[in-house]
Amino acid sequence: MKQVVQNYKSGELALLEVAAPACKAGGVLVRTLFSLISTGTEMMKVSEASLSLVGKARARPDQVAKVVQSVATNGLAATYRKAINKLDSYTPLGYSLCGVVEQVGDGIEDVAVGDLVACAGNEQALHAELNWVPKNLYRRVPAGVDPRHAAFGTVGAIAMQGVRRGEPQLGDVALVIGLGLIGQLVVQLLTAAGARVVGVDPDPARCELGERLGALACGNPASEQIEAAVAEITAGHGVDQVYLAAGGGTNEPVELAAKLARDRGRIVDIGKCKLDLPWNAYYEKELEVRFSRSYGPGRYDPDYELGGRDYPIGQVRWTERRNLESVLDLIARKRIDVEPLISHVADFDTAVETYRSLDEGELKAVAVLFRYPVEHPALGATRVGKPVLAAPRAVPAAKAAKALPLGQPLRVGFVGAGNYASSMLLPHLAEMTDVRLAQVATTSALSGANAQRKFGFAEASTDVGNVLEDPAIDAVFVVTRHSSHAELTRRALLAGKAVFVEKPLALSEKELSTVLEAIEESGNDRLQVGFNRRFAPLLTEARGRFGPRVGAASVRYLVNAGQLDHKSWYNQADTEGSRFAGEGGHFVDTVSWLLGADPESVYACATPGGADLQILLRYPGGSTASIGYTTSGSSGFPKETLDVVADGKVLKFDDFVRASVFARKKWASSRIPKGRDKGQRAQLEAFVRAVRRGSPMPVSLGSLVATTLATLAVQRSLTTGAPVRIEGV
Repeated sequence: MKQVVQNYKSGELALLEVAAPACKAGGVLVRTLFSLISTGTEMMKVSEASLSLVGKARARPDQVAKVVQSVATNGLAATYRKAINKLDSYTPLGYSLCGVVEQVGDGIEDVAVGDLVACAGNEQALHAELNWVPKNLYRRVPAGVDPRHAAFGTVGAIAMQGVRRGEPQLGDVALVIGLGLIGQLVVQLLTAAGARVVGVDPDPARCELGERLGALACGNPASEQIEAAVAEITAGHGVDQVYLAAGGGTNEPVELAAKLARDRGRIVDIGKCKLDLPWNAYYEKELEVRFSRSYGPGRYDPDYELGGRDYPIGQVRWTERRNLESVLDLIARKRIDVEPLISHVADFDTAVETYRSLDEGELKAVAVLFRYPVEHPALGATRVGKPVLAAPRAVPAAKAAKALPLGQPLRVGFVGAGNYASSMLLPHLAEMTDVRLAQVATTSALSGANAQRKFGFAEASTDVGNVLEDPAIDAVFVVTRHSSHAELTRRALLAGKAVFVEKPLALSEKELSTVLEAIEESGNDRLQVGFNRRFAPLLTEARGRFGPRVGAASVRYLVNAGQLDHKSWYNQADTEGSRFAGEGGHFVDTVSWLLGADPESVYACATPGGADLQILLRYPGGSTASIGYTTSGSSGFPKETLDVVADGKVLKFDDFVRASVFARKKWASSRIPKGRDKGQRAQLEAFVRAVRRGSPMPVSLGSLVATTLATLAVQRSLTTGAPVRIEGV
C-alpha cells in the first residue's frame, strides 16, 4: 500500500510503498476514501523539517531538553545515535479521515465490514491507503453524510473540545482569533451553541468566509473595525470568551485577547500560539487562561486510545470518541457546514506535489482533501476490495547446535524495529559482514519501511508469520513489547530458529513454562536474552582486574531509573508488566555474572506506591546482593553505580564511564571516558558467533531461567512480604 511520509532530518516528503497493516483485536482495518490535510498542524511540521538542525532545535526546545537529559544519563555517543536515528526516519502525516471498514478485529461489535467510519489519531488515521484503527478512535458515519465531509470529523472534534473548554452560554459574545480551518469550525460551533461571534484574521478572504459561516463581524486584528464591533455588540464590556486558533511566533493574539476580553473573561488556547502573557493586562482583568487538549478527554491515554477502555459517561461526559460522534451528528443535521471549507481535492498519488504547493504558497487553502482510488456505495460504486492476510502455520523444528556452512552468512529476521532495535542493535548487525538482514516484520508498515531503507533488510512486512516461517532465516530477533516476548519466542523456537529476545523473557511463570515446553518439544535450546551489561567492555575489564573470588561477596547495585514520561507504554502495567519486571533482569543478570552463580532466594520491599524498590538476593556460598531500583532520585545523578566487596578487595563501577579496583595494587580506568558502551555490540558478536559455529550460547539456559524467576519473584515477595526461594533451576 502507499503512505505519505516525511524524513524530519532532510525534509524529504515521499509517497512510500509499505506493507499493509494487520487487523488486530480491539480495532478495525479501514480503507481510506478521503483524508484531510491539517493546513495548520501538518504544514507547521513540514516547514520545520526544512530547517537546519539549529532551526529545528529552536522550533522544539522541549525536545532539546530531552536530548540534554539523555546525554547526562546515557552519554553523548549513545544519545547522538538515538537522536539521529529518530531524526533520520520516515514519520507519518495525517490524523483525520473517512474510510470503509475492510476487516473487523476480535472484540469489535459496533461496526461491520463495509461500514463507513470517520477515524482519528496521528498514529492511526494517517494519509495511507489502509489504517488499523482502535475502537475509541473511530465512529460510524451517519446515513447521508458525504464521505468528504466525514473526513473533517477529527479536526471538528479539536474545535469542539476548544469550545467546550470555553463553556459558552446562550447570548455570550465570543472572539475567535485566527480563521483558518480550526477557527472556521469554532465560529460555526459557537453560533450553533447560541453565542454571538466576532472573528479576527489578517486574510480578507478568510474574514469573508467567517461572516458567511455565522460570525457577526470579521476583520484584520490591526484595524479599529474589530474593536468598534466588539464595543458595539457588548455595550463596551468586552467579549466573554476569546478562542486562540492562531499559530506563529507573534505575541499579538494574546495581547489582543486581553484588550478585547471583559473583566474576568476566559481565554482558551486551541492552536499552538505564543503565550507571553502581558502580566498587568491579565492581572487587572483577572482573566482565566485555559488550554484545550486536542480532541478531548482520552487523548494521550494509551489505555483509552489503544486499550479501548472508555471513561464512564457519568464522570466524563465528552471524550474523544463522543466529540467525534457529536461533530458527525452536527454535520448530518446541517448545523455545521464544511463544504465551504474545502479549497482543493487532490488525488492521493499527487500527495507530495500537493504538500509542496501548500508549503511554497502556490496553493492557498483552508482545507485540502486527498481522494483515494477506492470504490464504495457512498461514492456511487458497488464493491469493496479485501486484502489477503496470511495466517501463520507450523514449521518443522530445526536441529539444534548445527553449524552453518563455511562462508554462509547468518540470515537474520527481526520481529519489531522500534527505537531500541534501530539505535542499539541493528546498526551493529548491519556492519557485520557475516550477517545478512533478511526480513523484518513490524506492526506499523512504516517502521518496517524505515528499517528496510536504513539497514538493508531484503524484505519487510506486517506479518510475523513471514519471519517465523521462512526456512531461509537462521535466527530471529524478538524486539517487541514485553507482553509478546514469550509467545513469539515459543513460536520461533518451535520453528527451529535461534532466538535473540530482548528482556524480559517472560512476564509470568506460566509464560516461562511455555518457552521451556517449546524447548523440550523441539529440542532447540538456541536462546539468548538481551542481558547486555555482562558484555560491557569496561565492566568486563574491571571484573578481570578484581580477579578470582574465594570468600563470600557483598554487592550493592543502585539503579537511579528516574521518572517515566506519562505517555510511555512502560506505564501499562496491566498488559506489559511492572517496570521492574521489564527491566530488572538486566541487574539480576549482571550480579549473577559477577558472582558466577545464580540466586537462591529473593526478598523485596518498596516505598509507598512502589516508587522505589529494595531487593535482597542470596547466592550460594553466602554471597548477597542488594539492588536498589529507584524512580525518586535526581536526574543529575548517574543511572547505575555498583560496588563489589570480597576478599579484602573492592570493585567500584560508575555508570559505564569509570571503574576502579582497590586491592594490593590499585587499578583505575582512564579519566577520559570513551563513551558508555553497555555491551550491545559485544553481546551481538557473541550470539552471532555461537549460532554460526553451533557452539554453546553466550549465556546458559539455566542462567536465563534463574534470572527470569528471580525477577518474577520480586513481585511475589512484595505481595507476600516474605522471601521467595528459587528452586528447580
